[in-house]
Amino acid sequence: MPERNRLILVVEDISLIRMGVVDLLVEAGFETLEAESADEAIAILEANPEIHLVFTDVQMPGTMDGLKLSHFIRNRWPPVQLIVASGKAMINESQLPVGARFFAKPYDGVAVIQAIIGMLPEANGGDARR
Repeated sequence: MPERNRLILVVEDISLIRMGVVDLLVEAGFETLEAESADEAIAILEANPEIHLVFTDVQMPGTMDGLKLSHFIRNRWPPVQLIVASGKAMINESQLPVGARFFAKPYDGVAVIQAIIGMLPEANGGDARR
């Protein structure tokens, strides 16, 4: 079971989908924060250095889409783990930042949780944001 101190930021502009992802993560024992856009996500990341993973959709309004956001996060906060999801775009691994994972919608919730558990630092292995 994941540690409760593993904080995940969910970036999704469609509230119903965002709520579903948050419910999945909370049921798995994670704490979450939510953003509707890349700009909001960046502000949340700046204010919350304890975020360990960002789960972002690709298509969203604003100054950048989720793919550009994931590269921005990798450059600015390299230890933060990344999951990119899309129901429309098929993303090749070469388009993702190093270490990021892609899930096509609709995704298997169990597979997403297993991927997250594998991506986050062990409970006694240190802080991913250091």
